[in-house]
Amino acid sequence: QVQLVESGGGLVQPGGSLRLSCAASGTFFSIKYMGWYRQARGKQRELVARITIGGSTNYADSVKGRFTISRDGTKNTMYLQMNSLKPEDTAVYYCNLNWFINESWGQGTQVTVSS
Repeated sequence: QVQLVESGGGLVQPGGSLRLSCAASGTFFSIKYMGWYRQARGKQRELVARITIGGSTNYADSVKGRFTISRDGTKNTMYLQMNSLKPEDTAVYYCNLNWFINESWGQGTQVTVSS
């Protein structure tokens, strides 16, 4: 069974920064990519950023230039550095692991951007 545990969320003022972490454990193989998604209240879950096993990345237009996704393969850990945060970034952020023919999700971590 795969477990994904997110951490690093919290309350931050506009313009501030946060770093999210996602630790993966359990049995998985043939990783295709890992990603961060978010879901704001009343909205659908959306892709924020994704990183492939080869290190290629892609970002939602709304976060390009502000967020950076990275992965430490030795630790099966993924990160999301979020800078210049805006109130519209407020959401629950979820970690996603796409491996073999499976997809696993974390429980989510709340990010609130407010003054």
